[in-house]
Amino acid sequence: MVTQSGQYMTANPQASKCSDITSPAIPDHVAIIMDGNGRWAKARDLDISEGHHAGFENLRRVVADFAKRGIGYLTLYAFSTENWDRPESEVNGILQLAIAVIANEAQQLHENNVRIMHLGRVDRLSSELRAELEQAVTMTASNTGLTLGIAFDYGGRAEITNAAKQMISDGVAIDEIDEAKFASYLYTSAMPDVDLLIRTGGDFRISNFLLWQTAYSEFYSSAILWPDFYGEHIDRAFESFNERQRRFGKRV
Repeated sequence: MVTQSGQYMTANPQASKCSDITSPAIPDHVAIIMDGNGRWAKARDLDISEGHHAGFENLRRVVADFAKRGIGYLTLYAFSTENWDRPESEVNGILQLAIAVIANEAQQLHENNVRIMHLGRVDRLSSELRAELEQAVTMTASNTGLTLGIAFDYGGRAEITNAAKQMISDGVAIDEIDEAKFASYLYTSAMPDVDLLIRTGGDFRISNFLLWQTAYSEFYSSAILWPDFYGEHIDRAFESFNERQRRFGKRV
């Protein structure tokens, strides 16, 4: 959580997980499609860059909130493979903001035992952003608290295509290929599948996000725009999750 001084506190290792039937279920892996920064800015007659600033500011609150709740894995959809098609000025603003956020937050997250993982391509990122990401991932690699996945230049179809290409390149025999083998070639090979997928901003699309990993996720759409999604809005997502009966295709 974030203390009054603005510092992170790590998750309670004794917090309940999904398998604990005696208390409210806590999803092990939550993924969020962070939508609505532009609409948030427009509603306030602000430049869209201000919306992205507000969205990145909300990251600190949300990461702290999920750590406090005992979540094992949190993956945030920060920048998609399709976002490159936005106006150049907007894209450049997002990339520069990402550099600043990672540089400012990585050390604090490291000190609070958060492990950072990057999900996505790196070849199209600037050398400065790539270096900041690599440093954050390396610095936090041995941490054992919340795992924070940053999906930056990420696309679900691209991830699956890349996994298939890599398996072919590695000479994996056809009779060796099963779901577990394929999953080991995904960006999320060190993470469990997603239990709860949240989208802010009111839409009901998954937008090419974690297509493989969300096969049996519970989906929750919130009308709240991303910069305002925290606190009680996360409570509501968790309440909805606890109302679901997760059968995974089985008859119960």
